[in-house]
Amino acid sequence: MSDTPNLRQAALEYHAHPKPGKLEIKATKPMANGRDLARAYSPGVAEASLEIKSDAANAEKYTARGNLVAVVSNGTAVLGLGDIGALASKPVMEGKAVLFKKFAGIDCFDIEVDQPDPEKLADIVCALEPTFGAINLEDIKAPDCFIVEKLCRERMNIPVFHDDQHGTAIVVGAAAKNALHVAGKKFEDIKVVSTGGGAAGIACLSMLVKLGVKRENIWLCDIHGLVYEGRAEDMNPHKDQFAQKTDLRTLDDVIPDADLFLGLSGPNVLKPEMVEKMAKTPIIFALANPTPEILPQAAREVAPDAIIATGRSDFPNQVNNVLCFPFIFRGALDVGATEINDEMQIACVDGIADMARATTSAEAAAAYKGEQLTFGPDYLIPKPFDPRLVGVVSSSVAQAAMKSGVAKRPIDDLEAYKERLNQTVFKSALLMRPVFEAAAVASRRIVFAEGEDERVLRAAQAILEETTETPILIGRPDVIDARCERLGLTVRPGQDFQIVNPQDDPRYYDYWNSYHQIMQRRGVTPDLAKAIMRTNNTAIAAIMVHRGEADSMICGTFGEYRWHLNYVEQVLDDGDLRPHGALSLMILEDGPLFIADTHVRQLPTPEELAETTIGAARHVRRFGLEPKIAFCSQSQFGNQAEGSGKRLRAGLEILDSEPRDFSYEGEMNLDLALDPELRARIFPNSRMEGAANVLIFAHADAASGVRNILKMKADGLEVGPILMGMGNKAHIVTPSITARGLLNMAAIAGTPVAHYG
Repeated sequence: MSDTPNLRQAALEYHAHPKPGKLEIKATKPMANGRDLARAYSPGVAEASLEIKSDAANAEKYTARGNLVAVVSNGTAVLGLGDIGALASKPVMEGKAVLFKKFAGIDCFDIEVDQPDPEKLADIVCALEPTFGAINLEDIKAPDCFIVEKLCRERMNIPVFHDDQHGTAIVVGAAAKNALHVAGKKFEDIKVVSTGGGAAGIACLSMLVKLGVKRENIWLCDIHGLVYEGRAEDMNPHKDQFAQKTDLRTLDDVIPDADLFLGLSGPNVLKPEMVEKMAKTPIIFALANPTPEILPQAAREVAPDAIIATGRSDFPNQVNNVLCFPFIFRGALDVGATEINDEMQIACVDGIADMARATTSAEAAAAYKGEQLTFGPDYLIPKPFDPRLVGVVSSSVAQAAMKSGVAKRPIDDLEAYKERLNQTVFKSALLMRPVFEAAAVASRRIVFAEGEDERVLRAAQAILEETTETPILIGRPDVIDARCERLGLTVRPGQDFQIVNPQDDPRYYDYWNSYHQIMQRRGVTPDLAKAIMRTNNTAIAAIMVHRGEADSMICGTFGEYRWHLNYVEQVLDDGDLRPHGALSLMILEDGPLFIADTHVRQLPTPEELAETTIGAARHVRRFGLEPKIAFCSQSQFGNQAEGSGKRLRAGLEILDSEPRDFSYEGEMNLDLALDPELRARIFPNSRMEGAANVLIFAHADAASGVRNILKMKADGLEVGPILMGMGNKAHIVTPSITARGLLNMAAIAGTPVAHYG
């Protein structure tokens, strides 16, 4: 449960607005006229049904079944909430479905079944086989989950996977494999002590056995103590297989000389004095959430060489099932696997482990800029948002399915399949995640000029919760405090973030004097400088960046863009840093699209167009994408002598004068920029392949218009505008920005750079 009423309310609002829940169904085919209706339903739909009747394999060809997973639960063991019932489990199952879609592009229905009897629940799940390509069992209490999974696996000809068991086991297996490599130990030699006799704990121990741990070297404890031969209390066949023949009875009894502690139990179960008894270079997987069996710092006080993993994101080596389940299902579905077998699970273990040990790819390095992704004690498994996961893990699983003979639709070219998976990584709403990860290690200071704005206050709270950045707010402390209270925010000025009060700040003299020194030969008198430093928050923010008291500034939640730009240029334009364009990123359903220049230059010259293009290419690469830039105009490849086409052609000549490391083409109409087939027909000798992902316009009205149309009519999510040319020291947003948009901009501003163009 949430720690505070305020966070609880925020979570409830997230689920309730703008529409209830986290999922919706959208048509994938046109439904605009009678002809579409006749094909989608009667009479045309009968043809697809007859094809499936003649050959069941055609269901994957003519329906969504091959990419459809059911997340099934009876709500008997939901998170840490226990048996809350099927209906109350629905938000959790919806959330799981969202993760399937976001991470692996898998469609998912959540199915909550009010049936506590495991055999009857298995009957219901088995009856769903015609609808789904795979089944994900979720949050079913032990030992019932074992029964349900066993019956379903025996009776169904599609993959059945209990993620609470096997997802956890796979990620633990990968982390253990790499931890042992770091420690210089082998599975067959180690002693394992585990706490937690539930489904996840048993599955993890079974996985360790598959990886080479000797069953006689595993010591399992639960709430009643050691699981030993002859114990009657709270036993079942799954615990029985790990029962030891011994007189020892407690965790403290069996922990001496343990190489690996595996905790899937509760907080503070493993005491520091127990860690002292473990073997040299102990491996401690304390996976209880939110409070682990032992905190990493407590373990390292007595064992500085300990290798530690937890279930939390604020410590290294987070064991998170999201490293596994979307990708193991992706691979299984893509080859039409009839089950997820041991070979596929071990392939998943190896894929995750090997990825952490391999040389970091260029894409991952760009996504996690500034963070050390070097294999070692603090990097045993990849980050959950590592964009390589889908390609590496899913292809490994698919290959294992084919080798083990359970793939109905084998893939001929596995490398081509892996490449297709990699190409889908950046075509989702998770596009901002690499930027957040890159900013996570920077701890940069971001000053918000409009610190009293509700959106800024909400963004400040989110920044403190989700990033390592330090927000600085310009505004009146009493107003900010009152608004935080009214909005139900837990952050407070002076405690959680710094305040700059324009009405009364001890640095006032320094600020107006700095501003006057910059502007004294541009008509600004001391009195005017004093007035500006009392009333103009944008100028104050710029002075703070100029003086080194902040690393970047964000302004523009109200007012006109160029008004703010004027003060940014006055203070921060030093010749080397000079605004030369605004780049807006639109995250659309089918991928990202960048648009420039939306705000800075009304009628850019050819030189300015070239400069904007070069800067846009650099910024696009921050998101792990290769820029494909189209110069857009009413003119098309020289068919109009004057107007915007003339300036764009001159800009292209400037770009052509030197070698460029990005693809560009123009001038052309928008439809040709976005439709490579149409472009090939109209202009077969184009030097750009594929659809453009960056659109450069010769007039700010055109760029801004396209930006707003995509936002309002195509449900595009805008990130930006990104102010190019200022070395990431200043960004000017627009009044329509949301609190989440400000958080995104803070992540962009939070990446330390020398100069991003």
